[in-house]
Order: sequence, then C-alpha cells, then structure tokens
Amino acid sequence: MLTVPQSHPLSPIEERFTLESGKVHLTGTQALVRVLVDQRRRDIAAGVQTGGFVSGYRGSPLGGLDHQLWRSAKLLEEHNIVFEPGLNEDLAATAVWGSQLTALNADRTVEGVIGLWYGKGPGLDRSMDALKHGNSAGSSRWGGVLAIAGDDHGASSSTLAHQSDHGFIAAQMPVIAPATVAEIYRFGLLGYALSRYSGLWVGMTALTEVVEGSASVDISPGAISLPELDEPGSLHIRWPDPPAAMEARLIGERMQAVARFAGTGVFDQVVCRSDRPWLGIVAPGKAALDVVDALRILGLSLDEAASLGVSIYKPGLVWPLAQPGLRDFSDGHSTLLVIEEKRPVVEDQIARIFYGQTSAPTLIGKHDEQGRNLVPETGVLDTAFLAKLLGERILEQRPDLEKLRNRVASLRTSLSSRPAPAAPERPPYFCAGCPHNTSTKVPDGSKAMAGIGCHGMASWLPDRQIESMTHMGGEGMHWIGQQRFTTEKHRFQNLGDGTYAHSASLNIRAAVAAASNITFKLLYNDAVAMTGGQPVEGGLTPQQMVSQVVAEGVKKVVLVTDDVDRYRDRNGLPPQVEVLDRSEMDRVQRELREIEGVTVLLYEQTCATELRRRRKRGEAKRPDLRVVIDERVCEGCGDCHTQSGCIAIEPLETALGRKRQINQSSCNLDTSCLKGFCPSFVTVSGATGTKKKKVASPSSSNSIELEEPMIKAPTDPYNIMLPGVGGTGIVTISQILAMAAHLEGLSATSLDMAGLAQKNGAVTSHVRISQNEHFAAAKIPAESTDLLIATDLVVAEAPAVRTTLSPARTHIIANSDVMPTLSFVFDGNAGANGGERIDRLRALAFDLRDIPAEGIAVDLFGDGIAKNMIMLGYAWQCGLIPLQRQSIERAIELNGAAVAMNKEAFDAGRRLASPAQGSKPVAKPKALPQLDETAMVEQLTSYQGSQWANRFKKSLEPLRVSESQSGGDGSLTSTAARSLLKLMTYKDEYEVARLHSDGQLDRRLQSMFDGDMNVTYHLAPPFLSRIDPATGRPRKIAFGSWIRPLFSGLAKARFLRGTLLDPFGYAAERREERALISEFETIISDMSKKLASEDLAVVKRVLELPLEIRGFGPVKQEAISKYRSELVRLSASVSNDEAKNLIDG
Repeated sequence: MLTVPQSHPLSPIEERFTLESGKVHLTGTQALVRVLVDQRRRDIAAGVQTGGFVSGYRGSPLGGLDHQLWRSAKLLEEHNIVFEPGLNEDLAATAVWGSQLTALNADRTVEGVIGLWYGKGPGLDRSMDALKHGNSAGSSRWGGVLAIAGDDHGASSSTLAHQSDHGFIAAQMPVIAPATVAEIYRFGLLGYALSRYSGLWVGMTALTEVVEGSASVDISPGAISLPELDEPGSLHIRWPDPPAAMEARLIGERMQAVARFAGTGVFDQVVCRSDRPWLGIVAPGKAALDVVDALRILGLSLDEAASLGVSIYKPGLVWPLAQPGLRDFSDGHSTLLVIEEKRPVVEDQIARIFYGQTSAPTLIGKHDEQGRNLVPETGVLDTAFLAKLLGERILEQRPDLEKLRNRVASLRTSLSSRPAPAAPERPPYFCAGCPHNTSTKVPDGSKAMAGIGCHGMASWLPDRQIESMTHMGGEGMHWIGQQRFTTEKHRFQNLGDGTYAHSASLNIRAAVAAASNITFKLLYNDAVAMTGGQPVEGGLTPQQMVSQVVAEGVKKVVLVTDDVDRYRDRNGLPPQVEVLDRSEMDRVQRELREIEGVTVLLYEQTCATELRRRRKRGEAKRPDLRVVIDERVCEGCGDCHTQSGCIAIEPLETALGRKRQINQSSCNLDTSCLKGFCPSFVTVSGATGTKKKKVASPSSSNSIELEEPMIKAPTDPYNIMLPGVGGTGIVTISQILAMAAHLEGLSATSLDMAGLAQKNGAVTSHVRISQNEHFAAAKIPAESTDLLIATDLVVAEAPAVRTTLSPARTHIIANSDVMPTLSFVFDGNAGANGGERIDRLRALAFDLRDIPAEGIAVDLFGDGIAKNMIMLGYAWQCGLIPLQRQSIERAIELNGAAVAMNKEAFDAGRRLASPAQGSKPVAKPKALPQLDETAMVEQLTSYQGSQWANRFKKSLEPLRVSESQSGGDGSLTSTAARSLLKLMTYKDEYEVARLHSDGQLDRRLQSMFDGDMNVTYHLAPPFLSRIDPATGRPRKIAFGSWIRPLFSGLAKARFLRGTLLDPFGYAAERREERALISEFETIISDMSKKLASEDLAVVKRVLELPLEIRGFGPVKQEAISKYRSELVRLSASVSNDEAKNLIDG
C-alpha cells in the first residue's frame, strides 16, 4: 500500500509560490508566475534591487495567464512586480520595451526591471514591429525580457494553426522550447539569465500540450545551475542608439554572446546515447517526449532503443542551435533524423552546420533520403505515426526483430483504417442563455460576417447566414473589399466588445471613410468569456462605446438590451441613441439595413456564464425563477429551440414520443425559451433549491463501511483519460487526480485539451501517474490509455480518444446518459444512440462498465455536475485508480469547489460499485414507459369520454383485421393507433386547462424543488392575445396561480368540445384538427381494404405521418402543411385509388 505523506505547514495550494525548496505542483501558467517571483528572489539574494513588469494580451493557450496573475496580486505586490494588461499585444510589447529603459532613467527606484510579454501566436504576428524594435534596443543588465507566445499547432482554438518560432527568429530573438511544465520554470529562469547576458529578448514557445498541463516541479535553488561566463561587455539597452550601430551589435556581439551561453549546454539534453550508434534522433522540445512515447508504443525502453543503435538528442534552445553539443552528439551516427512539429527550424540549421563536410551524417526529417515526405509539416505529431516510422527504420537495420515487425504491421493496419477527418460530433456551442443566441441572428435576406470571440461560433450554425470570418481586428474590412463588385447592398458584421477595445474601433472609422453600407453589431457582454470571463481592457461602458461611434460619424446608433430599465435615466447616452428591448431585434435590424452608410447596433446583455459566476459569488442577484416544461402539454415541436437556441433544452423520451425538458443544472435563466409558441412553459418562484435525496456519507451512523480495493503501484506511467463536455467539471477531476498523486509523492502530469470546449464542446483531460519521474509527454499516446472515464459517450468516440484505446489494457467506466449535441438544437429528431456507442467502445477496450451517472447525480444531488465525481468514486472502488482514497479526498478539499458535495458524490460512486457489500445500488436506469392500446383508450376517455374512446377502437378495427388476415405482426395497427391517438387528443384550450389543473404538474414540481412555490403560466389565449407586429404571432401573456380555478372550470366544460356551443371550435385551427381526424380515419379504412397489394413500407410511412404534426398555432399550421405535402409525395406510391384521391385531395 502507498502512504500519504504528512502535510506541510502550508497546504500544497499555498506553497505553490511560497515554498523555496522541494517540489510543488504547478500548472504551466503558475510556473510562469513562479519564474517572475523566483527571479526577483534570486536578485534580492544577490543584493540587486529589481522590479518586474508584465504585459500582454490573453489568448489560448495563454488565456488563463492574466487570471493567474490577478489571483497572485498580493504576491506580486510583495515582490514589486507590476501586472498591466495590454490593450492589445503590440502596445503591451512596447510597454515591456519601456520597462527596460528604466535602467537609463536617472530617477529610477530599482536597478532593473524583469520584463515579461505574452500573447497568442497571432498576437506575435501583429506585434512584430514592436518586438523587433524592443529586441533591437535590447534588455537591461539587471532586467531581461521573456516573450511568451502561445502556440496552437493543431488549431484547436484558433482560426489558423500557428507556429511562433519563425516570428521570433525574424526578430532575431533566441527561441527556447520547453517540453514540460518543469521546463517552463527552468527555461524561464535560464531565459532571463540569457537575456541579461546577451542583451537580447528571449522568445519562449508555449505549446497547448505543455502550458495547459500541470506537473510536480522541483523548485529548489540548486536544481537550476546558471552557467559561469565572463561578462561580455556593454551589450545592453542604451539611448541614443543609431539604427546602424544597433543592427551591428544585434547581429554581431549579441548573437556571439548567445552562442557562448548556449555552448554550455544548459538548455539541451542527451536523452539516450547508444554505444553502437547509427541513428541519431534530434527532437526539439515536446517532440522528444513524443519520440519516447512512440518507442513505448513499439515496446522499447530507452535502454533497449540504445542497444539497437538509436540515440536521442533534445535541444531546448531551438534557435540558434548550440553547435558544440550538436556536433558532439552527432559523432559516430551515420544518419540524423530530425523530428520536429510543423515547419522545420532545427533541421535547416543542422543542414547549414554540416553542409560541405565530407564526414557529415545523412540528414533526414521532413523528407527522406529520396526526397519523399517523411515527418509531416502540418498538424501535430501523431505518436502512432512516429512509432511506425521509427519501427520501420529500426527494422531496416535489424530485420530479425519479429516482435517489432508484428507491432509495426499492427500500426500500419490501425493507421490505414482510421477514418478521414470529419467535423466534430460535439462542436462548441453557446452556453445556456448566451446573449449571442439572440444577437447573432439576422433577418431573412441578410448576410453577416463573423469575428473573433464566442460569437464566432455562429459561423457553423446553419441559420446565422455567416459568409466569412476574419482575424482579430479585421472585422468589417471584407465588405469594403467586396461592396463595389456585387449587387448585394448591405452586410452585418458581428463585433465583440473585447475586440472593439483591442483594435476594431478603428474598423468603424475605416468603414465610414469607405462609405460602406454596413451595420456593426457591437456585442457588449461585459466579459471576455472565451478565455475565462476577464474584464474588457479599458473598462468601456455601453454609454462610452456608443458615444465613440457617434463621434465617428455613423448614420444611426441603436442600443438593444435585455433590460431597458438600466437606461431609463439615459445616463451618459447621446440623445440620438435609441434604446430598445431585445424583442425588437429583428425589426431594428431590418430598419438599419435600409439606411445607406455605416450604422451600429450595440447589443447589451451580460455573458451568461459570467453572470452565473457572479450569482454564485453573490455579486449579482439570482432571479427568483425556475423555468419548467409541463411534459404532458409539450408537443415536442422544438419551437422553444427555434426561438432561443438554448442548449439547456434537452430531449425527454416518453411513451408519447420525444418531448422537451429544461436541464436545471445548466439553465442560466435567460428565459428566451418562453418565446416558444407553446402553453407548456411555466415559471416557478419561491423555489429555494433543487430537491435532492439524502446521501449516506462515510461518517453517518447508518453508513455501511465499504471494503477498500487493493491499490496497485502505478505503472510507468499509468494513463487516465477523461473525455467530457466543456463546463461540466472535467478539468476539476483531472486537477484533483494530479494533486492527489502529488500528495503521495508520485510523479504526475495532467493536460486539459479544451480548445473552445468550455462552450459545450469536447474536452479531453489526460492524467499520467508514475512512481518515478517519467520522460513522457503530458498527452496520452496512441493505444496507451489504462482507464477511460467516459463522462460523455459522444466525446469518448472522437478519433482523438479512440486512437488511445487498447483492447489489451483499457478499462472503461462510461456514463450511459448522453447529453444532447448541437445537432439536436436544429433537428429535434437527432438521437444520441447511447447503447450503440457503448457497444462500439466495448469492442475497443479490455472491459467496459456503464452507469447512468447523470441521472444518479440529479437524483441524489440535484445537479448533473456531480456525475464526474460519482464516476471517479466508481472507478476507484473498482481498483482502477492507483491512488489512496485519503489523498483523493484531501485533493478535493484543497480544490475548494463544492467540497461536501464532491466528497459525498465520490462516496456514492463507491457504493454504486459495491452492491454485494450490503449497500444498495444508488439508482437504476429508468425504463421508458410503454403505451399499449388499453392505455390509449384510458387516455382518450379522460380526454373526451367513452364515446370518443370507442370511436378510436372502431376506426382501427378494419386495419387490425386486415393486417391479421395478411399475416402481419400488428405493427401497422400499432403505428396507426399512435397516430390516431395524437390526432384525437389535440391540445385545445380544454385539454391544456385539464393538464395544468389535474395536480400532476404540482406533484412534479414538488418532487423537483424545495420551498413555497408559486406557478406562473405563459399562454396566448385566443380572445386576449394581441398580434406581435414583429413576428406576426399572438403575444404570450403571464397568468399567475389565480387562474387555476378557471383552468378547472374550463376542463370540466370539455363536453362542449366540437359542439355548436363550443366557443373555441369555430377557430380555423380547431376545424382543421377535427378534419384531420376524419381524413385519417378514412385513410386507415381505405388502406385496410387492399393491404396486400401495397408496399408496406409506404403504408407504414403514411400511417406514421400524423406523429410529425406537432406544436400549437402557427407552428402546428406549418407542420400540417408539411404533412399534407408529404402525403402528396407519397400518393405516387399508393395503388389504392380511393386512398390516393384522399391523399391528393
């Protein structure tokens, strides 16, 4: 058994930045903060008084760095480190340049300033002028600059794949490439030493797979040794500094100083060296870890690879290469194979170094000896592909290795059978209640252009008419280039508030100058939600923004908001700016598109996710409101989705077909769904919380003590994959596992591959645990997952996950409850097919166990987010997690989020896995109720009495007899029964009143919520509702609980239905509903007469068509029109003349 070490005086969370020796667990961004603080500590210890200055602009994979800096504000202040977020990247770079000038200021209070610039790769591109100037000017003797560029090689959260090395090289900045979180820390401190020594800025590439991970890091001062070198002379920043002298010093003395520093070998590593070498692999940064993982896939350890003649060299300074170390490594190798991601950097340098030397090794990399493609220049390195490549090379030298030959053959087969790349099945999508669900819609006949920000997700939505997308700061310019060459008169341009502040305010000025006919939809959400909810730099208010655009000379400005009361006093608004409710969105867009010139629509509504956070923190009031769908009234038409686009509306499978329900865990109370033309929506006030069941905890007196599983020491490494959905707590689980391993003194890395997935898309978290330090990438390689905790089956089936599974080693714990995908928003018939997914995954694994984790979580805790911890507890109790229970529970406490619930959920999962130990299973999957003909008759009797039910039975009898006589199995009669039932129980005023007043809804609400509840009904009564001029639909009205007696009275009056005294029966909708019943009865009768002569598939299709007539009012009328059109189409396949005439007629 493993032992959990005693706690330090400080918790591992607190000691991340305070512990001065030993190991701490850090994320990539925390490591960067630690670099700043420890450099300052080293300076103070050396008797040098310095400060620090940090500026940049967020963007994945560095989207959370500013968050981490803000969280560390007190620590930074103690160390005289200033964090000043940049308005954009190039202004930030210029400010960092200014920090180095402090050394020349006679009034300075420090001897130098440690500078740090950060930005996403595209931010490096736009900042080249500032970076070139800053680097040419140089760093100060006691300052130094690190420039960190976040690289998204796979374009997982970027408009383009990005590689920053070449940009840094163009600016003449040395480039370091850390492969691990530990190297971010180590290279960071070495980078400052190099910057101070050479007078240059130092570039660092921060790959997604590195900086978004976490690991245990040795921060002991003795763990990092700085090279001892003679002072190179005055290479630092000066003023004045003529450009020619600057260039000469940059290219000459400074680069010579870099060569001397690099020549000490402090950045580079010989991973393994063969005594009988022939193949030398040069793999910079993370690529070296991928190579080692590829060897593992082949079944080869580093020692075994070396015995076969393979050596591996890992440059950490990728430009300029340290020539002494490279030449020493290359000696004796006949071939050098360079494996690096994206375009070549190291390979081209090696070619120059060895060019013309007679004894030079053969150099291959992006191409082999014959010039054929070898290591790809696109995408990210695939460890399975690398394993095949390396295996084939080794077999050329050692064809006798039968086991290796079989492994390579298996890899060839698996690689060739991979499906072609396809769009993700679970793409990112707007959060529940997201303002962009409303703000990015355009009127019929209009087109729009996307930009950078969450609203950019509209570009893959079929109803948003997005024609193009541009880089950050280019919004609107596409139209300037097109407008003179098309008959199209106008475009809408979506523009986020963060992008406006960053650079795009100039775009509005440019559009005015170009006399464009364009409407900028300025989307003010009060937070930069895409990277974590940061405030917009500059803090512009809507009033300031509209004042600015008015001053630019736009033709008209309208402010649209979800709360017009906020602007009741018009504080700060220019007089010409009109304020409208968001319900006017379509009308005002139609008006603006007719105005010649530039117009601006500022849509103001707080980001739904940020608003949720503020409510949790008590910074915003939570509305006393819950939205619920009465499933018996719901028709499953999906108009609520059409109106709101909200992902919190989910399918509910019932005996009467698919309905809709609100996921109370994800609902952000935007209430746009209430616009759906449907009387099934009710709102509830007074609910004090979601009802949950009592859970037996380990400390409770009635809790049954569970036998703990045998915990095995982890293999090297033990790999845990967690596929799930963004925003549902997956990252929390990976953090808890990594911290628990750290507490036990194990080596652990975690990596959260999120991309845009924080917006309901796919997240995969990778956790790798071993007893000793493991030289491996944080990302789990092909066929190497030991445990897959599939919290979402859709993501678990994604290619990036499937390729890591192995029937020889992978255990799967799967959540059988499947969250709907984006396709369900636009196609209400889209299915999740959970059972089929489980079967496919089972075929890829050693074993698979599935549990309905979402349902259990809601049942026990009232929140689906608890499913992750339930599954973790289940997996642990099955003996599949090589960690002690105490360390996991301690990690839950240290994480600090919902500690009590998470510990109870972990225990619930354990109990679910242990029914044989006297603990009852926590929950079982709920079986879908079946509706037989007897139940149908009972329903019809409740609807309109026994005569109505008898009519139903009589209408079906001819088909039943005919089908029986023709040897049928009764399926046609069953289909006709369901369709006829639907038509005969049309939901008129009487039926809606009956369903709302018979007590079933009240009992359901009592089972869902606690508190003294009041219910409000949202209806459009035919004699009271006015027509909305914007939509042409009757407007819905809210009715309080006082209407319940009227419901009861109306329900009792249903005997009037269809009679001359029926006040509602004269409406065209009601007359058509009654006509549909008679028509369908005739279809049943006529088809039953000649059943044997018809194509039964066509007959079945005709008989099931009424099931597609869903909805109310205009929604139902549209469905009826589609129904009749489909009947006409089917008539060509029907030989029964009477039925054909009825269908056609």
